[in-house]
Amino acid sequence: MSRAEPKGDCVDLLFGASYAIPDPGEVALEDYARAFARARAAEAIRSEDDGTVRGVHLCGLSAAAAPTVAAEIEAFARDLRDHGGSGLGWS
Repeated sequence: MSRAEPKGDCVDLLFGASYAIPDPGEVALEDYARAFARARAAEAIRSEDDGTVRGVHLCGLSAAAAPTVAAEIEAFARDLRDHGGSGLGWS
């Protein structure tokens, strides 16, 4: 998967805010987003300005991601920020 050359089944889910998430949390966010959205792959979208996570790039979706899916993934990102955790054990 590459955000530089997205396929037709890829989408960027951009959050309403950006979140400072440590690297282990970013991995957990990607894994959570992939599983929750039932995507083939997921990659965190980091802001070039300050390195915060501003969304998730998803590939391999069988259907368009519903707004509730985006809201749930953003809630997980917010929880990672608020609790400074790695996200380990979310599943």
